[in-house]
Amino acid sequence: MAEAILGDHDQYSCSICLDLLNDPVTIPCGHSYCSSCINECWSTTDHKGTYNCPQCRHAFNSKPPLNKNTILAEIMEKLRLRTKLHMSEAAQSLAGPGDIACDFCAGEVFKAVKSCLECRASYCETHVNPHYDVPALRKHKLVKATVMPICSKHDKLLEVYCRTDQVCVCMHCLMDDHKGHDTVPSTKERDEKQMKLTDTQTKVKQTIQAKEKELQKMKMDITSHSDSAKEAVKNSTKVFTELAKLIEKRSNEVIEKIKAQEKVDLDQGAKLQQKLEGEITELKKREGVLETLLQTDDNIHFLQNYESVSSSSGSNGFPSRSFKPCCSYTDVSKLACELKERLETVFNQEINETFKKDIYSDESLDVDSPGSACWKGIQPVTDDDECDVKGETVTVDFPEQEGWIGEVSEMELVVSTDLGSPAQKCFKEGNRVSIRSSVKEPKHGWGSVTHNSIGVIKKIKGESLTVDFPEQKEWTGLLSEMELVSSDVSEPLSLSPGARVRVKPTISTPAHGWGSVNKHSIGVVVAIDGTKVTVNFPEQSNWTGIVSEMEAVP
Repeated sequence: MAEAILGDHDQYSCSICLDLLNDPVTIPCGHSYCSSCINECWSTTDHKGTYNCPQCRHAFNSKPPLNKNTILAEIMEKLRLRTKLHMSEAAQSLAGPGDIACDFCAGEVFKAVKSCLECRASYCETHVNPHYDVPALRKHKLVKATVMPICSKHDKLLEVYCRTDQVCVCMHCLMDDHKGHDTVPSTKERDEKQMKLTDTQTKVKQTIQAKEKELQKMKMDITSHSDSAKEAVKNSTKVFTELAKLIEKRSNEVIEKIKAQEKVDLDQGAKLQQKLEGEITELKKREGVLETLLQTDDNIHFLQNYESVSSSSGSNGFPSRSFKPCCSYTDVSKLACELKERLETVFNQEINETFKKDIYSDESLDVDSPGSACWKGIQPVTDDDECDVKGETVTVDFPEQEGWIGEVSEMELVVSTDLGSPAQKCFKEGNRVSIRSSVKEPKHGWGSVTHNSIGVIKKIKGESLTVDFPEQKEWTGLLSEMELVSSDVSEPLSLSPGARVRVKPTISTPAHGWGSVNKHSIGVVVAIDGTKVTVNFPEQSNWTGIVSEMEAVP
């Protein structure tokens, strides 16, 4: 009930101080006053033994009791709170620095909520009502409160877009500086450019989604790689603890190497992850700018900012990233088990040597393998392998594994020509090479290189060589992993501008990423720069790839 009567403030004013009752008390005649006010009134008045009510002048022979009015005190508290709330709301709606003020407010100026393009004025919540109620004003164009776009030369409203000069102009400008130019209403130009900007926003969103998928995959790869490293440490520790104290030091060194490599790989992954997150953040910032511009009701503001936003909102230029560690820890456990077996073989060999059985002494021969150490035993070796025979065992350096140990009786001769063409023995710096199709995993890893990559030998040192591929510079591999590429294969397609091409089906991921292109996309070559090719696809213009990744389409 108290809330229903709070509207009339005068009912609750003290007739002495004329302010809201504070600590209200009621005298016997029924009138209420502030406790301090009535006490002060009666103490300063010459009452001559009588006390009068300031309102009804009722006389009391003695000072009447002052009874505190509890209900009225509660009403006063609510009234004060509501008054403070109204004052706060009024303060919030006042126009401040940087706000657009109402053009019709007198005295206190409130913030404008709407602007009329016909009246060229801005209105607050109160003064905009005639535009909703008066029939003649309902036809006016109301927009969100904004600074009126006025022509600085003619002081007229900007409502036309000049395509010739790419600026917004007024109607008078059409008869002056822009006479004969290609001009359209600003609304039409806004609609056309909004469609283009919407397409750009869609591409940015698609790129964000792709990058987020890459980020999710990268996080999974990093976690899996870290778990693999921890598992490798666990397994290696278990194996090495079974060995004698003689190899305890080596065991600790291997574990430390695993941890060090893990740190290097995780640091690399963290940097890649940080770059990918930065790219996503940048794309989201661009999307936010696009969204803000697309949501504006001000056509002029939209057109004036379109070029700068559109030119900086492209989704190209962000290469695909993936986590590619330097090595796989899966092989570490396997190598540890093999090491144990090799040690057991060595132990058996030492035991056999104590009996000094030289069964093969009459049949032994020396073989000099080009580029390798002298191999001694009953079995000849190929040009690609290094071997050492002691008793019944043989130690072989294979491209896939060095120091491999086996039994002599397990070995057989392999003719060198079976391993590749004779041209492989003539590798020189400057030769064009590719990785042999029979190599499943190069000793030093793939990096960014694939079976389809063709590179140039930069340096040869022993069995190792350094190759510059288009996808990766200074790639390191073994001579036995490579094969020469003849000159007639050096230009896979003899591509030229205008040729119709697509990405080879054997390419899982192009060197510079897919972008909006897929395996079924067919485009036209725009330009060729060395090993790089630029293609216009229907899904993406100016797509960049490697010549060796492409194939001609009839």
